[in-house]
Amino acid sequence: MARKYIDNPNACSLVHTMNIIGNKWKPIILYLLSNGSMRFGMLNALIPTISKKVLTNQLKELENDGLLLRQSFAEIPPRVEYSLTEKAIGLLPVLRKLSDWANEAYPEMEFEQCRIIEKEKSQRTTTYIKNSGLSA
Repeated sequence: MARKYIDNPNACSLVHTMNIIGNKWKPIILYLLSNGSMRFGMLNALIPTISKKVLTNQLKELENDGLLLRQSFAEIPPRVEYSLTEKAIGLLPVLRKLSDWANEAYPEMEFEQCRIIEKEKSQRTTTYIKNSGLSA
């Protein structure tokens, strides 16, 4: 299925943002990756209602939009991990605010506590370097 965009003739930044993350799966994927890099199978297990095809498409779109890093490892069997870019890390406070808004706007609902980890750039880079086997 082709990606659907909202027409944006006035180059509105909000419309542009919604074109990038404004579907039902991308904010959830970004939220899950806020805890660190993950493989496809783990993401698929944590979002049981998403099909593998849709998850694959969402990951490709997020990567093409500069929000995800896809790292392939030369191993057998092949291993691929996804992690957030600096652009995506900048979205984490916005996702946290959306979560806070839902808690305030719908007090009658019992939500689980979202654990969006808002790490500093240096901490994420260090974590990535440690996990990738690269030296700093």
